[in-house]
Amino acid sequence: MSLSIICTQKDPQPWRQALLDIDANLDIQIWPHEADKQQVEFALCWKHPQGVLAEYPNLKCISSMGAGIDHFLKDAHFPQHVDAVRLIDPLLAQSMFEYVATASLNHFRDFNFYAAQQASGHWQRQTPQLIQNTTVGILGLGELGSYCASKLTGLGFNVIGWSNSAKQIQGITNYVGKDGLSEFLSKTDILVCLLPLTSNTSSILNLSLFKQLRPNAYLINVARGEHLVEQDLITAIDEGILSGACLDVFQQEPLPTQHDFWQHPKISVTPHCSSVTQAFSVAPQIVENYYAMCEGRPLTNRVDLKRGY
Repeated sequence: MSLSIICTQKDPQPWRQALLDIDANLDIQIWPHEADKQQVEFALCWKHPQGVLAEYPNLKCISSMGAGIDHFLKDAHFPQHVDAVRLIDPLLAQSMFEYVATASLNHFRDFNFYAAQQASGHWQRQTPQLIQNTTVGILGLGELGSYCASKLTGLGFNVIGWSNSAKQIQGITNYVGKDGLSEFLSKTDILVCLLPLTSNTSSILNLSLFKQLRPNAYLINVARGEHLVEQDLITAIDEGILSGACLDVFQQEPLPTQHDFWQHPKISVTPHCSSVTQAFSVAPQIVENYYAMCEGRPLTNRVDLKRGY
């Protein structure tokens, strides 16, 4: 039996080497040059070509190369009978927190305002707000959202969270389900989207939602571009409903050069860099799941494809 790396938009070689560093006896093949696809029982995938998994008749487990599985859900031919898992990386969570904290503090301390002033040679001091009176609302309290919520409280922010099911996180008020969403939004100054992408969360960041936030709220989207209705964001900022946004993910990546986001003075754009899964960090988890599959043991971080996470 063997493991195949099936990916686009990633170099498979560092992943192959990281796995071999854990276990030199692994039989690792790389799509599309596998010697024998019938031998492949474990697939490590990232944005694989739709339908390609049907070429492997003996698949038993398919692992994402990251925390997200939306690339699985986009494949209409994804083998629903095969176990699917994702990767939870402690380094990924810390990296995400660093990005969210930087974006939150930049907004909170008016760094974007001052950058615009510098460009025009204008000197004007803003009165700093009290950090404990600034509420960061985390939309999505999975592994990354929970970690960011806990760490942001250490900076002094008031932090609340919203999730589809109840979570217990020390120091965080948790609002749950459809009934809790409006109250959560009404208390939020800085909205951080860390939701999984599902049919229920696609386009959730829209004008109706923005209008429920506190006046002059700020948006940070580090989840998926499909969560955001892009024109609604521009409308919300231009009409003064939102004070601005920091975006790391987009409906089309790379972001087209003529896109309105590039030149908008109140939108910060980064190239999907908030957190990047490092092969060396997650290789032990992949190898453990490979042998768990071989031995019929429970898999780590198994996902429910019907729920989308």
